[in-house]
Amino acid sequence: MAVNETDLIKKCQAGDSAAFDVLIDMYASRAYAVAFGVMGNQHDASDMVQDAFIKVYKNIKKFNFQSSFNTWLHRIVKNTCIDELRKRGKGTVVSLDAALDSGDGEYLVQIADDAPGIQEILEKQEESGMLWEALGELNEAHRLVLVLADIKGYEYVEVAAMAGIPVGTVKSRISRARTKLAEIIREKGTI
Repeated sequence: MAVNETDLIKKCQAGDSAAFDVLIDMYASRAYAVAFGVMGNQHDASDMVQDAFIKVYKNIKKFNFQSSFNTWLHRIVKNTCIDELRKRGKGTVVSLDAALDSGDGEYLVQIADDAPGIQEILEKQEESGMLWEALGELNEAHRLVLVLADIKGYEYVEVAAMAGIPVGTVKSRISRARTKLAEIIREKGTI
């Protein structure tokens, strides 16, 4: 029996923790994809998803159905990640002076900081997060082959072996997945 998302959310708002578990299970992979896209590694992404789900639990009563739950959750996950990155950025101290020894003693030289700024990092991570969100909208079979081939860099033969399907099927799924992903990105006006 299909689960009615609206009824599930209303049960969550009434304090039904079992309904909340079902709702989170429905969106866990999408939330992780968004967090991974922003954070760039599994450990941080998992932590951010946990933090985001705690925020969702505490604020589910404020969800007003004016946007889709997926959009609301995506915003919470993304903002949780961005807040964490900003918090980390504030604690970073970079020395722009380096001591060099000339043989006659040390002297200080200014070193240019060519590392990207926090704004640039956040923009790139936001684009990456949008891509992962769009990937999350593909069906599982298409997402799997696309991620393995285009993101992880596996050869079609390797993807076929991992997915347990023929190489021809891998090729056709990747082609369909790329087309669908492009449509999703165009519709959202992202990236």
